[in-house]
Amino acid sequence: MESFRDILDEARADLARRVVEAAEAKKTLRIMGGGTHASLAASSLGDPLDLSALSGVIAYEPSELVITVGAATPIATVQATLAEQQQMLAFEPFLGGGRSTVGGVVAAQRGGPRRWLSGAVRDHLLGLRLIDGMGRQLSFGGQVIKNVAGFDVTRLQAGAWGALGVITEVSFKVLPLPSQERTLQFEMDQGQAIQEINRWAGKPLPLSASSWDQGILRVRLSGVSAAIELACQTMGGDQLPERAAQYHWESLRERSHPFFDAGGTLWRLSLPPTTPSLDVPGATLWEWGGGQRWLRSEAPADLIRQQVDDLGGHAFRMHGADSSVPVFHPLTPVMRVLHQNLKNTFDPLGILNPGTPDFF
Repeated sequence: MESFRDILDEARADLARRVVEAAEAKKTLRIMGGGTHASLAASSLGDPLDLSALSGVIAYEPSELVITVGAATPIATVQATLAEQQQMLAFEPFLGGGRSTVGGVVAAQRGGPRRWLSGAVRDHLLGLRLIDGMGRQLSFGGQVIKNVAGFDVTRLQAGAWGALGVITEVSFKVLPLPSQERTLQFEMDQGQAIQEINRWAGKPLPLSASSWDQGILRVRLSGVSAAIELACQTMGGDQLPERAAQYHWESLRERSHPFFDAGGTLWRLSLPPTTPSLDVPGATLWEWGGGQRWLRSEAPADLIRQQVDDLGGHAFRMHGADSSVPVFHPLTPVMRVLHQNLKNTFDPLGILNPGTPDFF
C-alpha cells in the first residue's frame, strides 16, 4: 500500500515537472494555497500552481518538540494536532477561518500576538523542502532541533512570499502550551503605554502579548499560576474577563478587530519598540510592545515612509491608497542588489509569483 510520504513525493514530483515546463516555455506561475494572503500579493499574474495535494502531517515527535507537515496543511489542523499533546506553534499563527496553510504562513511570515516575545515564524523553522524556479527539488535544515545545517537558507523563505521557491514541506519547533493565561488592562495614553510596556519587558515577568488602542493598554500573561499571581501584584491594572480577553487576542491574530475594518488606507509599520508616537495624522493600534504599529492614515505615502525610514523601520501598505503606491517598503540600493542576487539564485527566470514582492 502506498504510504503518505510516497503520495507527497509523487505530488512534489508533479509540481516540479510543472515548474520545469513553465521555465522552458518562459511562463510565469502563481503559487496557490489557501488563498488567505492573495490580496496582499502585488500581482495576480501567472498560471495557478495548486499545492492542495501537499496536505497532511508527515511526522510528529512530541517528545522532540518537532512537527513536519506538507505545505498545504491548514494551520488549524497543525494547531489541533499539537493541542492534543498540550503543545503549540509559539508564534501564534493566523488561522484564516481554517483556510490559512503552513506554506502561506511561512511565505508571508504571519505571526500573531505571541510573536512579540516568542519569536517570529522564521525563528521556529527547523527545515523545509522546496522547488526552485528551475524545477529542482531542494532540502534545507532538518527535522530535529540539533540538526541546523542550512538553517540560514531555511529562514530566507520566511517572508519571501514565494519569490524564492515553492515551499512543499516544513519542519517546525513547537513548545508546550502555557498552563494559565490572564490579561490585564490599563487606561493610559500612547506615550505612557510605550514607556510602561518596555519597562515591564525588561523585568522577569511572564509577558506573552501586548496591545494599545483608544487609550487602553492590554497585556497578556502566560505561564504557571504562581508567576502570574506575582506579576499581577507587581503590575496592578484591571483583569479582563477570560472570554473578552480571548476574543481580543484572536481579533488581533486574525485581523478581525474593528480597527482593521474602519476604512481608509491601512499601514503596518515595523519600528523599534521604544519609538515615540509618529507625527502623522491618523488612528493607531500597536502590538508587540510597540514594535508593530497599525496606522490608518490618508497622509502621503512618502511622508509616512520617510518618517519610518528615519526611525530605522519599514512601512507595508496593507490596503487602500492608489495602486501606484508600492505595497512593500522600497529597498535601499544595497538591499535591492542583495535581494536581486537571491532572486537570481533561486528563480533566475523570474517565473515564481511575478511582482511579489513588488520590488522584484
